[in-house]
Amino acid sequence: MWGAMRAVSLQGGFGFEHLAFEDRPIPVCGPRQVLLRVRAVSLNARDVMMVTGSYNPRQPLPLVVCSDAAGEIVARGEQVSEWAEGDRVCPIFAGLWQGGPLSRPLQRSSLGGPLDGTLREYFVADASAVVRAPAHLDSIEAACLPCAGVTAFRALIELGQLGAGEHVVCIGTGGVSTFGVRIAHAVGARVILTSRSATKLARASSLGVEAAIDVTRDPEWSKAVRALTSGEGAQHVLEVGGAQTLQQSLKAVRMGGTISVIGVLSGALAELDLRPLLMQDVRVQGVFVGSRQTFSKLLELVTAHAIRPDVDRVFPFSETRAAFEYAASGQQFGKVVISLE
Repeated sequence: MWGAMRAVSLQGGFGFEHLAFEDRPIPVCGPRQVLLRVRAVSLNARDVMMVTGSYNPRQPLPLVVCSDAAGEIVARGEQVSEWAEGDRVCPIFAGLWQGGPLSRPLQRSSLGGPLDGTLREYFVADASAVVRAPAHLDSIEAACLPCAGVTAFRALIELGQLGAGEHVVCIGTGGVSTFGVRIAHAVGARVILTSRSATKLARASSLGVEAAIDVTRDPEWSKAVRALTSGEGAQHVLEVGGAQTLQQSLKAVRMGGTISVIGVLSGALAELDLRPLLMQDVRVQGVFVGSRQTFSKLLELVTAHAIRPDVDRVFPFSETRAAFEYAASGQQFGKVVISLE
């Protein structure tokens, strides 16, 4: 295959105004690589932060943006036998991270920074750096899995060992939190969700969460969590808020519980009272997405329980900047996706 493709890259500086379309040659497969026709790309908070420069202000530019994608294989290298043309796949977030613990070299293989990302019509990847998209999901839905789905699964299941009947607090209604709701339901856990939006809280209630807390009316929402859990607190907290929510998370989690720190939407620097952490034997765990092995385990759960991600809005490729601006606004419930169809 030859010719040119369109890609969106960050050029000349940080900020949405520096997102630009460019023509690039369609990449050629190496012996152990596959070429994907990208059909959809979903946006994560990390992608927005990368574009604004708040994630890594030293990131070399230009950079093809985004980490998530879904598409089909249109060509393969001569040594690739495990994949066929037409297979629907998703690239993994960090191409070298096949399993085991994270290391610096594995972290450096992340898409959308430091490596060029997925927001382009064609994308080449090692054969070991893609997974099969679930048959019951279309490309829009499958593109939501690589970061948000894997992160929620690793936090709750792989690291947190979430079990039936346990309580998990999901902060907000972004991609990781809504995936957390779906995953928790699949294993029989009970979900308490927080939000500042009455509209989002009403929608969350329709998903079957046990309780939805309006944090604008109840800023000390940890007290409500404890009241809902017989005074004990929740076994798990998906902490995506950052500086302004972490203290409440420490008060909301029970003795021996786990707080999975995933996002810093309200800031990265927090003043903390560390006594709850020490006195309640709490585990605070940072979660940097996950490996191909983790992704494969997520796919088993997604397939077995026919889990579908919550997609808020789909933008055409031509409206990429508008998609980023909408994702940055915090209005969404679930995922924002860009279609390249």
